[in-house]
Amino acid sequence: MKTINSGVTPTKVRYRVLLLVFVNVVINYMDRSNLAVAASEIDKEFKFTPVQLGLIFSAFSWTYLAFQVPGGILVNRFAPRALYAFSLIAWSLATVMQGFARGFVTLFGLRMATGVFEAPAFPINNRVVSNWFPDQERASAIAVYTSGQFLGLAFLMPVLSTIQLEFGWRGLFVVTGLIGIVWGLVWWVCYRDPADHKSVNAAELAHIERGGGLLDQQQAGEKKSFRWADLKAVLSYRKLWGIYIGQFAVNSTLWFFLTWFPKYLVDYRGMDFIKSGYWAAVPYLAAFVGILCSGFLSDWLVKKGVSPAKARKRPIIIGLLVSATILGANYVDTPGLIIFFMSLSFFGVGFASITWIFVSTLAPKHLINLTGGVFNFIGQLAGIVVPIVIGLLASGGNFAPALVFVAVLGLVGAGSYLFLVGNVERIITEHER
Repeated sequence: MKTINSGVTPTKVRYRVLLLVFVNVVINYMDRSNLAVAASEIDKEFKFTPVQLGLIFSAFSWTYLAFQVPGGILVNRFAPRALYAFSLIAWSLATVMQGFARGFVTLFGLRMATGVFEAPAFPINNRVVSNWFPDQERASAIAVYTSGQFLGLAFLMPVLSTIQLEFGWRGLFVVTGLIGIVWGLVWWVCYRDPADHKSVNAAELAHIERGGGLLDQQQAGEKKSFRWADLKAVLSYRKLWGIYIGQFAVNSTLWFFLTWFPKYLVDYRGMDFIKSGYWAAVPYLAAFVGILCSGFLSDWLVKKGVSPAKARKRPIIIGLLVSATILGANYVDTPGLIIFFMSLSFFGVGFASITWIFVSTLAPKHLINLTGGVFNFIGQLAGIVVPIVIGLLASGGNFAPALVFVAVLGLVGAGSYLFLVGNVERIITEHER
């Protein structure tokens, strides 16, 4: 262990680590959303029905969902450096192969493979931030890396549309997959846990540990085998069910934007494909602004003495309520107003997206990884339910009922934080007493 020399300024290595995680999230969501960009061209080639397309949009989430709990277990047993590198490279190879799909079955299967290998990603993100950041900085850190899904896609939507225009939808999958393979190697070379990082000094380690950072949840000799009693425990608390339902609601609007949104603009609102790529970037920028405002506002309120219950919960509740304004797009016809309501709704999703802070804050200390897996598991049910239900609701050519469906789910999520989560305090199990 590194010794502390009083008066030494703590290093800032944790911010470099946060940048690595941020890029991981950008690539993660690029490989989730490339199908949305390609959907209209794929549809023209294979003549899919809206229901078939909804099933393909949902395929990722079938396996991503199924492997959330196993992913949480893997995160508890393997170091982030090795597991994340493997995960990144494997899902990126599956992405490359999507460029060679020959029909519904192969595309559906390859999207399922992508979901399998992306499953450990967000539990690893949570573990890395829990290790590297003290409590008072954690909401901001989570906001920064989660914002990668919005900022990355805001700038990537026009780029992905241009790549498809130049190389076709198949080339789009090949290019995005190759980017992920290269970045997986970068992660392997650059990432280390706090105690193993050569650039971190003892003062920074002390700052992290004093503030509640866990430094390394996987010390040698501390690995614990999975127990069904642990899974039962994380499914037994009202507080945890409050954040599980809330995550489903946040992800419901998110998955609309990750799947149907570009096709909605082109095929249901008659916008030009290339222009729609630029229009589609605006809501992602709004969501990016929303999540940064939420994370930094939340941490600032805590530092000013506001109780965590108010500082952490209020942005999420407000954000979920604002997300329901997506309904306004049903009552306007001009592109500017359509994008306004979409952007306002997605700003709300961003404002509500610091939900991962409650995994670190509420879960029993020895069950944080497993709680994160269950949290993401239930949240990702939205990735299955929402694309399929939207496909069914829009199969008659009218998209308005689909937006009503998404808006109602946002209201349900706000209610779960209002009535189920209650006081924000860590759960103490019988095991820990």
